[in-house]
Amino acid sequence: MAGAGKSSGASGGKRKGPTRGTGGKGRGSLTGKGATPPAHLRHWYKDRQPPRGAAARSGDQPDRPDRERQPVRRRKSEDTPEVIGGRNPVVEALRAEIPANVLYVAARVDNDDRVRDAIKMAADRGIAMLEVSRDKLDRLTDGGIHQGLALQLPPYEYAHPDDLVDRAEDAAEIPLILALDGVTDPRNLGAIARSATAFGAHGILVPSRRSAGVTAGAWKTSAGTLAHLPVARAANLTNTLRDYRTRGLFIVGLDGNADTTIANLTLAAEPLVVVIGSEGKGLSRLVRETCDVIARIPIRAAAESLNASVAASISLYELTRLRDSQPHP
Repeated sequence: MAGAGKSSGASGGKRKGPTRGTGGKGRGSLTGKGATPPAHLRHWYKDRQPPRGAAARSGDQPDRPDRERQPVRRRKSEDTPEVIGGRNPVVEALRAEIPANVLYVAARVDNDDRVRDAIKMAADRGIAMLEVSRDKLDRLTDGGIHQGLALQLPPYEYAHPDDLVDRAEDAAEIPLILALDGVTDPRNLGAIARSATAFGAHGILVPSRRSAGVTAGAWKTSAGTLAHLPVARAANLTNTLRDYRTRGLFIVGLDGNADTTIANLTLAAEPLVVVIGSEGKGLSRLVRETCDVIARIPIRAAAESLNASVAASISLYELTRLRDSQPHP
């Protein structure tokens, strides 16, 4: 059959089955070409890549690792207003007369007693009120639970460290200042402010970096006492403590391994700065070396340590008790 013979014998046709080998003539094609060169030497690879970052601008720098090209999380500006969300927190903040700029009320919100109270208190204080969508409230509260109500607070105005001493001198009182070293939870700052107000302290000193600030969480925990107690910021806590020493104040640091207990502190009646460290790390080395006295709160070994706000409360109570027991001039 002519058709079958042409299909099986012609070189231009499609053959199936085994093919003829090269007889060893293609053996050189299997030789390796060495290690793969680095990316910046693979011109055929770089030419196909779109320009990126500093390497694209300079033209001769290698690409940075992927982990360095991750987007940087933007730090919240200190000038950004704080927002309290939730019906109970908003009502409590207004009752405590916490400074506020705007009361946000969700459109078609369920009008219960808390909403009515918040609107009335805001109107009495002359606080602006805006009706907004729930999506807007979600953005203002960073997705937190707001229940259709949010309160915007102005940025906190920190005092100068010298203002805390001046406040005591103006009141003709012996200075008593709390300094926080490494306390990063705003709720601890708020709770400490509440205790400091209760026991007559003249202010709180916090570092400007790696420390809790006066945020919405601090305002809520303080129950409004931050409106009456100044908080000062120090660019360098150690240097500020040294400046306090030149003004005649003694620096007392709290540490669980100290020999002296806070209840037996002989300097209680003197002008004092009480330094409270973080619950985990305690006092930093430089701050500890700056202290005149290191004291402890006696606790059972099973507890290991106390929360910063609890330690502040106990210390303030003991210092107040010691001062009251001293004969007045």
